[in-house]
Amino acid sequence: MAFKGFPQELITFFDDLEKNNSKKWFDAHRQEYEEFVKLPAGEFTVAMGEKVASIAPDIQAVPKVNQSLFRLNRDVRFSADKRPYKTNLGIWLWEGTRKRMECPGYYFHYANGQIMFAAGLHMMPKHILAAYRDAVVHAKHGLALKKAIRKVEKLGYEVGEKQYKKVPRGCDPSHPNADYLLFGGLTAVVERPVSDEFFTSKIVTLAFRHYKNMSPLNEWLKEAIV
Repeated sequence: MAFKGFPQELITFFDDLEKNNSKKWFDAHRQEYEEFVKLPAGEFTVAMGEKVASIAPDIQAVPKVNQSLFRLNRDVRFSADKRPYKTNLGIWLWEGTRKRMECPGYYFHYANGQIMFAAGLHMMPKHILAAYRDAVVHAKHGLALKKAIRKVEKLGYEVGEKQYKKVPRGCDPSHPNADYLLFGGLTAVVERPVSDEFFTSKIVTLAFRHYKNMSPLNEWLKEAIV
């Protein structure tokens, strides 16, 4: 079915889940999740994939859980927080042939009345982080990175993600791009309150506008991190 917007019931579902985060409650409201969250999220994924393909022809938009749709169940094995379910919607479209979370892409997030749009590569694993750092100090790629970040920040987006206090061992702390060596991921993010577009197909157009503005980071990642 064509995507017509997210239903108001999606917000109600997550508000109620926030207050009743238990398997018993979820099992009793599973149909609401299927109808008001999972179904429209899948339709949004398809519509978004078709739109984003104009700037990223190889975009992967797969309307399935553990593909473009993030699973609702939390991994509580090593967490003091034993609540079984996430209380947000997460949708991921990615570019590349590596595992989906090792590729740059575009992210859509709803939680607590806020929508977040993001692009890039979050929490790089060690082998990709090493390639990223090499690219940061590379003569050609390093200059291109500064230009991409400048372009995205000029449009009002927050670029990160600084996770380290010192540059990696063996790297020059006086390098012009030393600040970017402190990043553990490279992303652009913007967050906005839920607006009327959320409930109509116009949310796809709104998301695409943000993703297109953020796309220089993805283009850099695809070019520099092989």
